[in-house]
Amino acid sequence: MRDRGNPRIPSGHSRGLFISFEGVDGSGKTTQVNMLREYCEKKGLEVVVTQEPGGTRIGEVIRDLLLSTDSKDMHPLTEALLYAADRAQHVEEVIRPALLQGKVVISDRYIDSSLAYQGVARGLGLEGVRNLNEWATGGLYPDITFLIEIPYEEGLKRLPKEGKDRLELQSRTFHYKVQEAYLTLGKLFSKRIVVINGSQTPGIIHREVIQEVEQHL
Repeated sequence: MRDRGNPRIPSGHSRGLFISFEGVDGSGKTTQVNMLREYCEKKGLEVVVTQEPGGTRIGEVIRDLLLSTDSKDMHPLTEALLYAADRAQHVEEVIRPALLQGKVVISDRYIDSSLAYQGVARGLGLEGVRNLNEWATGGLYPDITFLIEIPYEEGLKRLPKEGKDRLELQSRTFHYKVQEAYLTLGKLFSKRIVVINGSQTPGIIHREVIQEVEQHL
């Protein structure tokens, strides 16, 4: 699949910066999101931290439907469409307005999650899922995506034993496919995706994140 570049806001490029974090479940994304927010705020930057699925009132309703264990019979295509619908609302209500105001937007998951989970692990195809999400978001991609890479087995061990959501409860084969998909995405979109060894300490990972972010600030 060809890298079509990094389209931003179609008209009136902002001074904002859009950063996303990706990785298998339990990779430590959320920890890095919070550490980066604290770093940016100390520099006097306006920061918006958000997540997918969710991030908006409508998105939280979609999130509950997607992650509920009562939705175990959900069709893969339905799943992909719901994620795209959530992302469309997220971009229009939260991400794009913040970028136009010159803010730093940090999102825990974005388009690459759909490419890995639905495009590859669910077998829907990268190109189709990518086209769907580019349509839903108006072609808005992050300036930087950090892929926190760890073996899926390690990530599953880090998850709480109780209260896992529908996706966390998927088979080990599914999680393996997600891991391999992310590694493929890291190669396909190497201009945007920065792959970081997630087995390092949070402090070391944070320093690597900061080194990259500083080049864009």
